[in-house]
Amino acid sequence: MTVLRATPPPPLPVRDSAAARDRAGGGVSPMLTRLAAEEATGVLVRECGTVHLVDGMVVHAESPLAPGVDVLLTARGTLDPAVWQEAEGRAGDPPGALRLLADAGRLALSALELCHLGALYDAAYFALAPSSVPGRFRYGTAPPFAALRAVPVAAVERETLRRRGLLHGVWPDTAPDEAPLTRVDRPLPPPLTLRQRAVLKRVDGVRTAPDIARELGRRAYPTLLDVRRLVAAGVVAPRPRAPDPVPIPPTEVNDPDITLLKRLRDALEAL
Repeated sequence: MTVLRATPPPPLPVRDSAAARDRAGGGVSPMLTRLAAEEATGVLVRECGTVHLVDGMVVHAESPLAPGVDVLLTARGTLDPAVWQEAEGRAGDPPGALRLLADAGRLALSALELCHLGALYDAAYFALAPSSVPGRFRYGTAPPFAALRAVPVAAVERETLRRRGLLHGVWPDTAPDEAPLTRVDRPLPPPLTLRQRAVLKRVDGVRTAPDIARELGRRAYPTLLDVRRLVAAGVVAPRPRAPDPVPIPPTEVNDPDITLLKRLRDALEAL
């Protein structure tokens, strides 16, 4: 595997794993930990995604920042999109669709389980990100189709913290994870892996890391790692935010007609 020569990362303050565990009572979401203890069934809604529980176990997670199982299965021809749509229509949700596909022998059970777990952990990473917006839980009944795999809350939180630590070790700034990405011209660009070249090819000043993952049909987290390594190597950077427009101060109008109209208005209001 090719190792990129990293430029020194900025000394930015980032929440470390130990501090996160201390504040969250051993995990990243006190509410999620409590729901696991209650063996609750329903959906935890957070700013960047949702986590679905059945009897206190995580069976599914979704985030707009992570490709779902539908993208991972259909983007590169592993499964016909029409087959997925039919299965999801019958089941009503992605975990149930995976169960139907497994029962029908459309794909190997092990492949479907890996796809399910990969999408679950990816979406949970974003859904459980630190946020100033409080989460809320909607209690509900268990779905009609059992998920291929239910994951303990502790395992999801542990994996989320591990991923944060790995990303922090590559590049501590989280801006490249969601901002539009631009290329940085270098006279002697470092050698890149095939995966990194595929990511770099799609950096155009508009696409974000989740956009690139979705277009490539790849999981979000490995794509984030590739992006941060490219940033550390100095060939990619998050696009700078446009400065807020400077307010234009009101100008004094000296038109005599307007001045007269203002005086008439003031006189009428005084009557």
